Amino acid sequence: MKNTKLTSVKVIEELYNNFKKETVGNGFNLQKLVNRSIHKYVTDDEFRDELHEEEGLKDSGTCF
Repeated sequence: MKNTKLTSVKVIEELYNNFKKETVGNGFNLQKLVNRSIHKYVTDDEFRDELHEEEGLKDSGTCF
């Protein structure tokens, strides 16, 4: 196993529930999503810019 870093993050409950529904039975999980997203973020300028411009999340006191 590659070096890993244990961390915890707060996610929007509704988004997480929708993610779980979408991934039931297909072998995709939150860890895969996070690792792949981080990889794309640091290697793909267009992807990074798209994330920076995302405004569809509701603010609830923390930075989403």
